[in-house]
Amino acid sequence: MKDSFTRRSFIRTAAAGSVALSWLGASQAPQAFAASADKPALLGGTPAHAGGWTAWPQWREDWEPELLKVWRSGRWFRGSGGHVSEFEQGYAKLLGARRCLATASGTTALIVSLHVLDVDAGDEVIVSPYTFIASYNAILSAKALPVFADTDPATLTLDPASIESRITERTRAIMPVHIFGLPCEMDAINAIARKHKLAVVEDACQAWLAEYKGHKCGTIGDLGCFSFQESKNIPSGEGGAITSMSEELIDKCDSFHNCGRAVGTNKGNGSFTRGNNYRMTQAQAVILQQQFDKLVKETAIRRANADYLSANIGKIPGITPVRLPENSKSAYHLYAFRYDGAQFHGMSRDKFIRAMGAEGVPCGGIYREQYYDGLLDEAIASRGFKRLWSDARLKAYRDSFKELKGNKQTCETTVAFTQNLLLSDRAGMDQILEAMRKVQAHSPELAKT
Repeated sequence: MKDSFTRRSFIRTAAAGSVALSWLGASQAPQAFAASADKPALLGGTPAHAGGWTAWPQWREDWEPELLKVWRSGRWFRGSGGHVSEFEQGYAKLLGARRCLATASGTTALIVSLHVLDVDAGDEVIVSPYTFIASYNAILSAKALPVFADTDPATLTLDPASIESRITERTRAIMPVHIFGLPCEMDAINAIARKHKLAVVEDACQAWLAEYKGHKCGTIGDLGCFSFQESKNIPSGEGGAITSMSEELIDKCDSFHNCGRAVGTNKGNGSFTRGNNYRMTQAQAVILQQQFDKLVKETAIRRANADYLSANIGKIPGITPVRLPENSKSAYHLYAFRYDGAQFHGMSRDKFIRAMGAEGVPCGGIYREQYYDGLLDEAIASRGFKRLWSDARLKAYRDSFKELKGNKQTCETTVAFTQNLLLSDRAGMDQILEAMRKVQAHSPELAKT
């Protein structure tokens, strides 16, 4: 899988294309790992999995009447009806948050949250480098600098031990990213934030119902942000949400996302404060409301299947499951593991991905070292950023990317497949394991092809 194959394009291919993959054939019963394992499909054998996987996103006909009512009513924008408010109440209850605010997208949820927590031009925000590019862009939108702490390759999330060395007099907030639905080490991150009087914005855009030590992700920092984009585990095409245990913060978010209209505890100096239009529509809210029970049920299925895989893939040489924090649960937007080519007789990760795809198990490398892609070079070369930071600071910032050894390793060794594969039955999980075992057993031959 080439570096240019983004997470979302991979998800679209895996979800929509898995049903029609040309390499799929008849499935075989799973076998224990052995040198005599069946020949892999890439060498002319029969694929481990046939028939494709659950398509995504899903639609149910019984959702249509409520949506049709909205369209026929002509009351589509947030202020014309109560569906958005009903969604907010339901989602807050689902997460155990005090309040929830619906937004136009996960990215706008991040932008609103950073503004409300007073991240402004010339500030710095510490963030995970191993994330979808929206995390970077939300910070840049505030004319702030996304400063990268390192990634722990064992967890794929922000390494708390790397945070304090990144704090400067300009640091305003920390943005831990619960990537793939994997909870960050929030106790350590919050302790650092309290010590240095920093705000915490949880990027939980892939972490619906993920849990950290009995608390849902998105309720542990000052504000938590979610996405409901089409690829997500609870989708509405676009859409997002902000959650918090603070009434005051959500009122400020509400004002800013609704053109600055004064609301609740945020009265401002009159009818309006600063703001933009980042509102969710009534139709999006109706689609999301009807998926609450589905999300809960499917999250349990994903976790059970992920636990089964994690208990078994570690027995395959060269495959290591991701480590979760103690007493924590992932949402499994993607199921990730680490690949060690040395244990596969030098077979590259790209060749492993191709071999798994041939077995009917689409997977990919997902994120690369995105800070070298040009986006940040463009930002720090802009007039605005040159006004806000000295040339010496911007050069030191650019040079600091070389220090991200853990993230480099994470980008080079991580492999993942999408959540819809985890909605299969146990036989499907056994076929994923069978595919890995076949590829491992025949890695000497595959490495040479």
